[in-house]
Amino acid sequence: MLINLALGLPTMVVCLLFQTMLLVVTMRYYQNHRNQLSDSSVWSGLMVISMVMLLLVAGNLGQIAIWAFLFMLLGEFQTLNEAFYHSAVNFATLGYGDIVMSSEHKLLGPLQAVNGVLMIGVSTAALMSAFQDAIRKTVQARKH
Repeated sequence: MLINLALGLPTMVVCLLFQTMLLVVTMRYYQNHRNQLSDSSVWSGLMVISMVMLLLVAGNLGQIAIWAFLFMLLGEFQTLNEAFYHSAVNFATLGYGDIVMSSEHKLLGPLQAVNGVLMIGVSTAALMSAFQDAIRKTVQARKH
């Protein structure tokens, strides 16, 4: 159990750092394209928000890949495809159970699920913040 915590907790920190980096990139993108929200067109705002969402999803996919590489290093999976799939199921807390890890590293699954819940929550909060700001700017543009 301790070996899983010694592997899982630092992986969670790496994922947090990766998510933070992607959030900074996403916020910069949003700040650089906020002028498009001054247009009264809903489509221009939708394009900006869509890119924000795609950047945040890329951050989550990157974290899934980080965990998948850990699983590969531990010898849990033979192919990256299988490791990535299992990692995505854990990260999204789906828990299909069609592929399971060995009892030696089984605890990493729930640790990754906790990581996924937290990081998807961060992504959701960032997206909602940008979405609310975009709606506010679009409404203001239509008033003028």
